[in-house]
Amino acid sequence: MTKADPIDPSDRATRLILVTGPAGAGRSTAINALEDLGHEVIDNLPLSLLPRLVDGPPLSRPLAVGIGTATRDFSTDAMIELIDRLSARPDLHLSVLFLDSSEDELLRRYHTTRRPHPAAEAEGPLPGIRRERELLVPIRARADVLIDSEGLSPHDLTAEVERWFAPAGTRPMTVTLQSFSYRRGLPRGLDIVLDCRFLRNPHWEPDLRDRDGRDPVVQEFVRADPRFAEFMDKITDLIGLLLPASREEGKAHLSIGFGCTGGQHRSVTVAECLARTLADEGWPVSKRHRELERRNGGAERGPDA
Repeated sequence: MTKADPIDPSDRATRLILVTGPAGAGRSTAINALEDLGHEVIDNLPLSLLPRLVDGPPLSRPLAVGIGTATRDFSTDAMIELIDRLSARPDLHLSVLFLDSSEDELLRRYHTTRRPHPAAEAEGPLPGIRRERELLVPIRARADVLIDSEGLSPHDLTAEVERWFAPAGTRPMTVTLQSFSYRRGLPRGLDIVLDCRFLRNPHWEPDLRDRDGRDPVVQEFVRADPRFAEFMDKITDLIGLLLPASREEGKAHLSIGFGCTGGQHRSVTVAECLARTLADEGWPVSKRHRELERRNGGAERGPDA
């Protein structure tokens, strides 16, 4: 097994996943995803109790245990020692799943939720985020699977956990369509990127400027571009070829990005139209409009699209 390959635990009797990472990086979402995949899950189990649990009667299902710095009797040394002990057992297949995100993203999430950071006491979240990330550096280095949750919706993070841990042969082939602004850079993890900036721009229509590509009026305007129909036909043909081929190769997820200047009108319209087409053909599709999410979260909106 390498860190680039999905984990196949078929060679061991009991599968155990330790799910850890800084608070706010998505541990709860990952735990819930593993539970949906058939794992027995326990969050914040004291470290001293985990060896007793696996020493007990054989487990009937794979086990996922969430561990954070707020877990009782947690310390970096104790966690490393536990990983070493469990890794040495021939009756276990141990995987350490580490959820991470940048300091800025973690701080943004805490400001959004207004929840206190478990390591911050009364001084605000930033010092706690920094202390916790420092504590977790050695554990991060021991991770078998590292998922950076920055920029991922809960649905996207769930799909990433499924890509690694769904039983072989049952991993669903899912499609994520993302719209974005080229001015803010490409989203992470895209398999395919298509540029929509050649299409007619609703930004220059005063009645459309403050709307977005989810609006039928904006979609009608973009679709009226004489190049739109041929563009969509070619995209649909390409994706129709790639999806079955990717599934046959064992790929569990395909991420397609559509970019325009501001990520508000043209890229959103194309993503919405393709999502409807793929959903009608029976593919599980999720949509993400990065710049609209930033705007709705209070981020500054760009002057054009």
